[in-house]
Amino acid sequence: MDQKAEIMRSSVGIDYEKYITGPLSFDYERMLSDTGYDLETIRTIQSRTAVGNTPLVELKNLTELVRAVSKPGMGARIFVKDEAANPSGSFKDRRASLSVYEAKKRGYKGVAAATSGNYGAAVASQAAKAGLRCIVVQEAFDSKGIAQPEIAEKTRACEAYGAEVIRLSVGPELFYVFLMVLKETGYFNASLYTPYSILGIETLGHELALQVKEQEGRFPDVVIATHAGGGNVTGTARGLIKAGAEDTQMVAASVDLSGLHMASDHDFNRKSFTTGHTGFSIPFTTWPDRADVPKNAARALRYMDRFVTVTQGEVFYITQALAQIEGLERGPAGNTSLAAAFAMARQMDQEQIIVVQETEYTGAGKHPLGQLNLAKQMGIEVVRGNPKDNKPGKAIVIPQHPSQIEVVDVDLDRIRRSYLRNAFNSLPQGQTPGDTDIKFLAADTKSTQDYVREVIRELYGKNR
Repeated sequence: MDQKAEIMRSSVGIDYEKYITGPLSFDYERMLSDTGYDLETIRTIQSRTAVGNTPLVELKNLTELVRAVSKPGMGARIFVKDEAANPSGSFKDRRASLSVYEAKKRGYKGVAAATSGNYGAAVASQAAKAGLRCIVVQEAFDSKGIAQPEIAEKTRACEAYGAEVIRLSVGPELFYVFLMVLKETGYFNASLYTPYSILGIETLGHELALQVKEQEGRFPDVVIATHAGGGNVTGTARGLIKAGAEDTQMVAASVDLSGLHMASDHDFNRKSFTTGHTGFSIPFTTWPDRADVPKNAARALRYMDRFVTVTQGEVFYITQALAQIEGLERGPAGNTSLAAAFAMARQMDQEQIIVVQETEYTGAGKHPLGQLNLAKQMGIEVVRGNPKDNKPGKAIVIPQHPSQIEVVDVDLDRIRRSYLRNAFNSLPQGQTPGDTDIKFLAADTKSTQDYVREVIRELYGKNR
């Protein structure tokens, strides 16, 4: 563990120290631009491995259902970017494509990633195309050996692409084992949080903005992304901006799993979602540099205009609705943002456009029945009723009627203050933030320098 900084530096090939500009600040844009990849170059790289250029699909039947349960004149048109068309079946191919390309260019013999989600399959798929070896490290099961069905499905996918998968029980050993893998193999760290990973997603936001404009003559009013570690929101928003869609509202959506601890052996199998939930999104939004690299390129709070949550039951409901009235069977993560989009569309005018920016493939372990069967096995009640009665880890309540699907807004002011508190508490004893730090923190919280100074005074008194 003492060798963490050295191992990370050699496995990513980025000298993060040269971007430090103050005790809390670093040159974020320079860190991304120094990779040497612009948007067109990335598009070219991705097209060589059949990544990107996925279809934009209008969900006409789902829109009609929205309007049937909305006030007259309300019910925005819902579109979805069908990222399941990528080689491994999710938008994570965009993230993996640039990381694997960089690894190949630098002469690494293989790539490694610590992930229990779709990203592992994406890295394995891209590594196979590049002729590189691949190791994926997963948190897969609890101390009793009970595995999450969704993670088991992703293990199968990684192995199908030729990757070696190291499966671990939940706990702190994941990061230790991952460091050992990087040290012993000398492989490239295809982290979710490097500049390569974030830049790869920019093409997604850019594509969907231009597709909507070409089809409808204007940019979408709202783009909504399932939010976990922050890369999805960050990359998509940056792509929208580069396309000229600065006025499009960027919304982050997560499943509400409040009360469940993600590193708890007891809670691990009491959640029915392995990603896209508050157990990841809240910690990473309030302190992004908890990642496996020194400075995280996924900084969602910089870009989100709104942050909402939905319940587990609402996501399962919309998953079934998508399959049965749109003929699209897609996996759980993208349907988190789709459930939120359904609720938000009811509050928007009929001429407005809301885009769900990704779907993912489904499979036996990713299907709602697999997750609900595990929930029942763990003693969690699964019932039809009012989703407001949902209790993470105790009860999953599936709506009885689509009008019951609603979003709950997360207070962004509270999130910003939590982020700033974490930042200030990370300062060495006796140090105070300078003007460069204040400017950085304002950008990182999508606020103003006056706001940051005011929060400093409120938290720590007038002397800071």
